[in-house]
Amino acid sequence: MTPNAPTLAPTAPVDDRIRQVSLMRKLMARPEFGALAGTLLVFFMFAFSAGGSGMFNPEGIINWSTVAAYLGVLAVGAALLMIAGEFDLSVGSMIGFAGMLLAIPALYWGWPISASVVFAFTVAMCLGWLNGWLVVRTGLPSFIVTLAFFFILRGLSLAVSVIFTGRTILSSNGDLVLRDMINQDPVIAFLFNGYTLTGLFNSLAQAGILAARDDGTALATGIPKAVVWWIGLTAAGAFLLARTKWGNWIQAVGGDANAAKNVGIPVAKVKVSLFVLMAFCSTVFAVLQVADAGSAAADRGLQKEFEAIIAAVIGGCLLTGGYGSVIGAAFGALIFGMVQIGIGYTSIDNNWYRVFLGLMLLIAVLFNNYIRSRFAAGRR
Repeated sequence: MTPNAPTLAPTAPVDDRIRQVSLMRKLMARPEFGALAGTLLVFFMFAFSAGGSGMFNPEGIINWSTVAAYLGVLAVGAALLMIAGEFDLSVGSMIGFAGMLLAIPALYWGWPISASVVFAFTVAMCLGWLNGWLVVRTGLPSFIVTLAFFFILRGLSLAVSVIFTGRTILSSNGDLVLRDMINQDPVIAFLFNGYTLTGLFNSLAQAGILAARDDGTALATGIPKAVVWWIGLTAAGAFLLARTKWGNWIQAVGGDANAAKNVGIPVAKVKVSLFVLMAFCSTVFAVLQVADAGSAAADRGLQKEFEAIIAAVIGGCLLTGGYGSVIGAAFGALIFGMVQIGIGYTSIDNNWYRVFLGLMLLIAVLFNNYIRSRFAAGRR
């Protein structure tokens, strides 16, 4: 080396915390990105194939958003539970059972409808607590415990309804009509029945902006209460997950329950509370359905547990826990609603609906696995 040769200073390693990341990479790192992309794909697919059929008129939008809302209510609880690393397969049976818990006291025991609704929520949430307690206490997989409750609750719904009423579908008993009882209670009707913003929709119809009936009221009556519940629960769940200590605990428990316990996180309390939340969401679904149909049936909620899990997986939730999004689960439910109703606006056979959902599930799992493995490799 010559005496006057310059010495080069060693290059400092680039800190990953200040490394520039492209917008696309940031988006792909979000768990809900796949669900958002899938929603846009489905939207444009039906806009092309059924754009002039009325699917995207206000009435059509309300139709498929209502279907999405019912599933979206369940998807909130399912997503949070899956992020914590657990499943609840008793959801569908809980819906039917909660409906009977509402209808039997109101129609056969002389209870006010408000007391019947509170009774349904209380018993269902206690059963949700029992589900979670058994999972935590025994260490058994939640798949097994909740599968057992799936059969127990379905059997109880059928057996109890026959014992007390002799029927499995309840809508009236003499002069008592379930729909009228719900409509006559201002609190229950406000929370679970009918539409909101009806006056605004009628004003828009009178101004010629929306389609109107002969009497001048809007053909699209308003925003269904199921949609309001869906939006409210999704917003609350997203805030809980992203902005609160409890949300951090949920993700930590799903990532590694033992490590979370070692740093002082109340793992058992977190898991049990999420099973209670899942029971609450199931009962909201049941009460909304009873209010809409005017009846309760012991066999309601068939396969809803699988649809809720599929919506959560499409929304970015991993089956292994520790990762996911409530917003993504809402998009997953929206895909369900658009496909289920949208097929009816096309010439496609309705039997293809389940095929499409299965393909969406498979694509979502493969996409989420690819994104996770790619980013895990990038951090090594």
